Amino acid sequence: MTGTVGKAKPLGPRAGASATGIGLVRRRRRRLVEGTALGLAVVVVAAGGVGWALYAKLSANITADDAAARELARYERERPTALVRDAQNILLIGSDTRAGDGNGRYGRDLGSERSDTTILLHLAADRRSATAVSLPRDLMVHIPGCRRADGSRSEPVFALFNRAFEVGGTACTIRTVEKLTGIRIDHHVVVDFSGFTAMVDAVDGVQVCLKEPIDDKAARLKLPAGKVELDGEQALGYVRARKSLGDGSDTERMQRQQRFLAALVSKVQSSDVLLNPVELYPVLDAATSSLTTDPELASLRGLYQLVRGLRGIPTEHVQFLTVPRESYVYDSNRDQLVEPEAERLFARLRADEPVAVAARTPRQHDPQPDASPAGDAQRTHRNGSAGDVTPTPTFRGNTAAEHTCE
Repeated sequence: MTGTVGKAKPLGPRAGASATGIGLVRRRRRRLVEGTALGLAVVVVAAGGVGWALYAKLSANITADDAAARELARYERERPTALVRDAQNILLIGSDTRAGDGNGRYGRDLGSERSDTTILLHLAADRRSATAVSLPRDLMVHIPGCRRADGSRSEPVFALFNRAFEVGGTACTIRTVEKLTGIRIDHHVVVDFSGFTAMVDAVDGVQVCLKEPIDDKAARLKLPAGKVELDGEQALGYVRARKSLGDGSDTERMQRQQRFLAALVSKVQSSDVLLNPVELYPVLDAATSSLTTDPELASLRGLYQLVRGLRGIPTEHVQFLTVPRESYVYDSNRDQLVEPEAERLFARLRADEPVAVAARTPRQHDPQPDASPAGDAQRTHRNGSAGDVTPTPTFRGNTAAEHTCE
């Protein structure tokens, strides 16, 4: 677990700030997801403006995960069937690899890599909502036999979730998630450490709000309380730190990662970088260079096709939650699913049916059951029968509309 020490800048109120700024903040919240799609739209437009050569270069930056595609094709018959046309499920993976340009400085190369962060992103077929479900790396799961990098095959094993990525890369991780959830994974995106830091630096840092100072020697991170602008190295330490922040649980770390990603998108969307091709190019170069995706997404056009429907999603309908989990019965340092709550969540996502999130007060290894019946009663949907209304289940989580610095 590493990061770097840097001088973080406490941020005070801007000169001339007034009550009119509240409306601006709210408008920016609503435009959070629109900004994601806008950014990719600008990619295409800007690339056309500067010529095909730059467009081709940016597209070539993205690494196509052809090996995973071939491996998944071998197991097509055992993979789940997509139940709802146009709904999309994308697996977002943060890799802790030390291989590749710049990653060696984050620690010793142990000859393997694991999934430091894994998020299942579900996009509703009507593109009116998006749900991001974090999967704990310490979750105990059944990992199928997978093809290793050297061509050999591993044996099926019950082990930590992040071991799947170490054994068989993205294909093994996808098969593990599909067996765990019954949800068909349509696309995947992998980002490494250096790509993450480059993206944050390319947008000149991201602002976070800290209730208390941070002094984490393991992450080599020292930050003051209050509003702080993080550079790439500090941001990496912030989203990866675990033992010294909050209650030290992986659940809280995942929540911090979710909030930071929302702040990163907000920074890109709200700054002038999207409107200035000179400033936009290094951001796009850093972003695309950090990505490994399935072949269908491995181009600017492919990415744009995926997110163009997101422009109409209000930020209050972009939801973040961690899969319902609790301490593993045989080891309190491991996790297991809370049932039947976890399967209830997976079933809703498989059927593209709505879920809701409610505020949480995280505690270490605290299970995440559905909300109370009172909460369910306030969120209903029609199940297809005339006049038949059933409650929408509520899980602990938050939406992108919530602002960490207010």
